[in-house]
Amino acid sequence: MRNRARKNYVIYVLMLLLFGGLIYVAIEEGDRFSHHAVDTLNVVQGSPFAMFLQFLQDNLHHPLTTLLIQIIAVLLMVRLFGYLFNLIGQPGVIGEIVAGIVLGPSVLGLFFPDAFHFLFPVHSLTNLELLSQVGLILFMFVIGMELDFSVLKNKINETLVISHAGILVPFFLGILSSYWIYEEYAASQTSFLPFALFIGISMSITAFPVLARIIQERNMTKSPLGTLTIASAANDDVTAWCLLAVVIAISKAGSFTSALYSVGLAVVYIAIMFLVVRPFLKKVGEVYANQEAINKTFVAFILLILIISSCITEIIGIHALFGAFMAGVVMPSNIGFRKVMMEKVEDISLVFFLPLFFAFTGLRTEIGLINSPELWLVCLLLVTVAIAGKLGGCAIAARLVGESWKDSLTIGTLMNTRGLMELVALNIGYEMGVLPPSIFVILVIMALVTTFMTTPLLHLVERFFVHREEKLSLKRKLIFCFGRPESGSKLLSIYALLFGKQLKKNHLIAAHYTVGTDLNPLNAAHYAKESFVLLNQRAKELDIEVGNHYRVTDKLVQEMIHFVRDEHPDMLLLGAGSHYRSDMPVTGTPGAILWLPLFRDKIDGIMEQVKCPVAVFVNRQYREGALVSFVLGGMIDAFMLSYLEMMLQNGHSVRLFAFDTDDEGFVQRIDNLMAHYPGQISVNWFEGIEELVTDEKDGLLIMSHLSYSKLSEDESVMKELSSLLVIRRNKSNGKK
Repeated sequence: MRNRARKNYVIYVLMLLLFGGLIYVAIEEGDRFSHHAVDTLNVVQGSPFAMFLQFLQDNLHHPLTTLLIQIIAVLLMVRLFGYLFNLIGQPGVIGEIVAGIVLGPSVLGLFFPDAFHFLFPVHSLTNLELLSQVGLILFMFVIGMELDFSVLKNKINETLVISHAGILVPFFLGILSSYWIYEEYAASQTSFLPFALFIGISMSITAFPVLARIIQERNMTKSPLGTLTIASAANDDVTAWCLLAVVIAISKAGSFTSALYSVGLAVVYIAIMFLVVRPFLKKVGEVYANQEAINKTFVAFILLILIISSCITEIIGIHALFGAFMAGVVMPSNIGFRKVMMEKVEDISLVFFLPLFFAFTGLRTEIGLINSPELWLVCLLLVTVAIAGKLGGCAIAARLVGESWKDSLTIGTLMNTRGLMELVALNIGYEMGVLPPSIFVILVIMALVTTFMTTPLLHLVERFFVHREEKLSLKRKLIFCFGRPESGSKLLSIYALLFGKQLKKNHLIAAHYTVGTDLNPLNAAHYAKESFVLLNQRAKELDIEVGNHYRVTDKLVQEMIHFVRDEHPDMLLLGAGSHYRSDMPVTGTPGAILWLPLFRDKIDGIMEQVKCPVAVFVNRQYREGALVSFVLGGMIDAFMLSYLEMMLQNGHSVRLFAFDTDDEGFVQRIDNLMAHYPGQISVNWFEGIEELVTDEKDGLLIMSHLSYSKLSEDESVMKELSSLLVIRRNKSNGKK
């Protein structure tokens, strides 16, 4: 083998020498053609190093290099600002929009003009614009696929009133506002009709994706209010984009009469999409419904339909984005099919293309254009009109269809969210020359303000109506958090063990957390239902009601802490997770050795941040009905006696491990329990942790956090114990 390798190296060296020599001879012989050289070649004269520097400079200013540098800068800024805005409880899309503005002339161009002109030279903006348009086409395709027509059908009467009130009222107020601002700010650029129509439509738009994500984050997806809001937003989305298409057609044609041709073609196009294309795609979707992966040929076919649809709407004069939206709407309704398609398109459009759109919008947004008190008054007027029209119109309409004032104001606040969808419409108006730069900037500010105010205003509405929830607050509130579906039912059984019959008198909330941020909001209900199936079955067996809280997050511990602080529960129950089981092998080390420090880190991290009693369940082959043991380390664990007595009252037999002590008060309380519950309690006085190890590996040991902290110092013995329930008393005042 070694000789063969040496032979190969010799062959390789000889080959290099032979052909290298031949290439050199060929080049030298080529010098005879030097007199034919063209003298006009752009060759840098000077030293080799100067030529190298010129070479680097030329590469740096190459259009492709410029575009790549722009993409790098945009992606970094968008991620940074999205993260910062998430930290303050705002939708990440607001941060992404702000990032675009920061990269534009308003901030970067103002304070660092050289860097701005280097990053975004005028000649490069065409490439950026084209890429952002491609991204928007893909994004609108996803938005169309996110629409759930079954939701619209179930709430058609209410949603029609709410959504169309949310369009007509702000549209009318927007047109009225245009009377005041048109003559001074837009008359020299465009005619009144398209200007007024674009002002009206900009007041009427709801950012469906942002709204859907806010509803998901607030655990409203499965609630009647959340369903009604989602359906209204979806109806609003469809209507607004159809109306925008008409507005674009009128703006391009110059008059309503001449626009009728474009509108007529648009009606024919929509009819073909719903009557021909949709049934065809439905049959195709049935073929791929049960396939985990869709082949590339079919994906190419779907994307071809998307491009053709966008091209047709662009040609007939109602913008390519409407065609992309309609292509998404007519996609097969099968959840599996749409999920696969959206996974292929959504990530690249949201993560890559849309930031470029934000950046390009930011380049058009120059806050400095609002340079007079009059323009700031115009800004205030349009922001006020937008809020009053959208929020007020939807809220009053919701109240008229029978919703409470709290729910009505919540619906109005959510429908007032504009975000990205507003920017899309504004950019269309700007590109067409209908919106002057100053008015464009004002409307961008309006979009940011109305989106930013959504979350704080929802909190304000909840606080204002908090007295309506007094009845619920009279009950003891118990919360338990879980990740795996089977863990939820197990934790509910632990609560049933602790509180017995009294559990029915309590208000229970089960919080399920899915780690990640990429779950589609409209499919959240489907995944949430699956997550709570086992839990709801167990709740039905126990004849109790459990509220479900579903959340997708990449900040698990922080989200749990935030949720507990908002709910103010009387107890929090957590599962330690599979990482803490004794039967989990680790390379070179038994898994049981590792779970103790991890367990301590988890409970300590959460317990430090919440004030209510916290219980952590470590499931190590626990079986319901198995022997339950309490561990009392003396009077320091006196609060545990209330849990012990509650179990005894419910007829459970309990084994008590009591620390052998001379404390007469502690001994007296144990004796009283034995006298009141003869035959239900057995007492084992112990001096060391090794005495807690028993043969009942399917049982449950209940102890305080303080006792656990002391006993767990001996990990070699601690790992041999059965399942654990560790309870920490109320942090603020020492009560249970």
